Amino acid sequence: MLKYAIIFGLIALVTGALGFSRISGVAATIAKVCFVIFLILFIFFILAVVGVFKLAT
Repeated sequence: MLKYAIIFGLIALVTGALGFSRISGVAATIAKVCFVIFLILFIFFILAVVGVFKLAT
């Protein structure tokens, strides 16, 4: 997910610099959504790992 967020962020930057504002806005929105999904999954997996280690001790 983070890979896609970075790719769409770069697409948004390039298209924004070239003047394609609509495409830039769509790419930026997709990048934001991918980044939020990445953060949610990251926090979930960190909490899962911490929970597993607490059960093991």
